[in-house]
Amino acid sequence: MKKQLIAITLAAVMAAGMTGCGSSNGSNSSDTANKDASLDYKSIDLETGDSNLKADLKVITHRTDLVDTTFEEYAQEFQKLYPNVTISFEGITNYADDMTTRLTSGDWGDICMIPTTVNKSEFGTYFEPICNYDDMKDSYEFLGDKMFDGKVYGIASMGNAMGIIYNKSVFEEAGISELPTTPDAFLDDLKQIKEKTDAIPLYTNYAAGWTLTAWDSYIGGTATGDADFMNNTIVHQANPFSKRSDETGPYAVYNTLYEAVSEGLTEDDPTTTDWEGCKSQINNGKIGCMVLGSWAIIQMQEAGDHADDIGYMPFPITVDGKQYASASADYAYGINVNSTADEKKASAAFIKWLTEKSGYAYDQGGIPIVKGETYPETLSAFTNVTLVMDNPTPTGEEDLYANINNGSELSLNSDPTHVARVIESAIDHSETMDEIADSWNEAWTSAQESNGVTPQ
Repeated sequence: MKKQLIAITLAAVMAAGMTGCGSSNGSNSSDTANKDASLDYKSIDLETGDSNLKADLKVITHRTDLVDTTFEEYAQEFQKLYPNVTISFEGITNYADDMTTRLTSGDWGDICMIPTTVNKSEFGTYFEPICNYDDMKDSYEFLGDKMFDGKVYGIASMGNAMGIIYNKSVFEEAGISELPTTPDAFLDDLKQIKEKTDAIPLYTNYAAGWTLTAWDSYIGGTATGDADFMNNTIVHQANPFSKRSDETGPYAVYNTLYEAVSEGLTEDDPTTTDWEGCKSQINNGKIGCMVLGSWAIIQMQEAGDHADDIGYMPFPITVDGKQYASASADYAYGINVNSTADEKKASAAFIKWLTEKSGYAYDQGGIPIVKGETYPETLSAFTNVTLVMDNPTPTGEEDLYANINNGSELSLNSDPTHVARVIESAIDHSETMDEIADSWNEAWTSAQESNGVTPQ
C-alpha cells in the first residue's frame, strides 16, 4: 500500500500548486503555453544543432559515479552543437525515495530519471510529453515503458538484459564447462563451487536491500517467454506464483534463491553483505556469481585487475526447450512539465543526443535504445537466447498492474521485503517456498478482486 499512497500524495500536492517547480533559473509554473509546447522530438537535427537556443539545464541522476566524469564529458560534446546550452548535474544515492520527495517539492530542475513510484496516469502531472508513441516506435526500443494515452513521457537511457554476473575463473576452477540452463543445473553448479573453490557460490547482497529486487526482473519474459506476462497476463492470471512442473514461471525464480540459501550456497551471514565491496570480491574470484542486470557488468569489470574474468550468462530457466531473457528499460529521461519552452526544447535535444550519440548504453554494457544497433560484447552469451521486451499495457489498463502490485503489498520491482522474506525463511526454515507462494497468491487475488479483476 505504501507506493500507492505515495503516488496519491504526489498527485494531490502537485495538482494543488507547483510554484518554483522546474529549472534552476526560475521557470514560470503557470505558463500554459509552456505546457502545450510541442517538442517536435523526431525532427531534432543532431548533425547541425542549434547555436541560437539558450538554456541552463539541471539534470538529476541516480548515477552518482558518473556525475563528475562521464556526464561532464557528455555535456561538453553536446555543447559543440548547442553552445549556448549549459548543463549541470546532481547525483542522488537513494534515488527512488529521494526523487519522489523532490517531485513533491518541485525542486528537481529540468531532466530527471523518472522514478518508479509515479503511476502512468500521472505522468502528465510532472512530465512533458516528449513524442508520440507511433512516431518513434519503429526507431526506439522500450517506448511503451513510459507511455500513456499514446504519448511518451520518458525515453529509456538504455535497456538491461536480465541474467547473472559470474566469475569465469571460479566456474572453471569448479569444473563447470557449460553454463546451466535449468534451476537444478544451476544449484548443482553452485554446489561444485562450494566444494572445489574458496569462493562464495551465490552472493545475495541482502544487506543492500534494493539489490534483492533484481530477482523480480526474471519472473516475466525470462521465466515464461511471454512478452505479455508483466503488463497483462499476471494482472488477470489466477495464482501466478504457484509452482509449475516444468521449472518455469515466477515460482521457479524465487525457489532458486530459496534452495540456494537453504543449502548453504550463499554467504554465511547475509546481513553483513556489502554492495560496494562485492564488486572487487567477484572481480578477484571471492564470489562465484550474483543475480543482477547487465547494467552492473561494467562496474564489476572496473572493480579490480581481472576484468576478463567477469562474464554474464542467462538466468537458468528453459521454456519448451528455449531460453529467454527479459530485456527491460533502465531509468528513463523525463522533462519537467514546468520548465520554460526553451528549457524543454534544449532538454529534448540533450536526451536525443544522449540516446543516439553518446554511446552511454555501450559504455555501461546495456542494450542500445536505437533499434537495429548491435549489442555490446558483454552480452555475447545471449547469442542463442531470445530477448523478451514487455509489450505495452493494454489501453485502459495503464495503472492496473501498479494498483494490483501495490494493493497486494508485494511491490514487485520496488520493495525488497518479499525477496528478503524468501532468504530469511530459507535460513531459519520458518516457511517453505510453497507456503510463501500461497500467501503471495492470496494477497494478489485479493488485490485483483479489489480492482475489479476476476482471476482466470
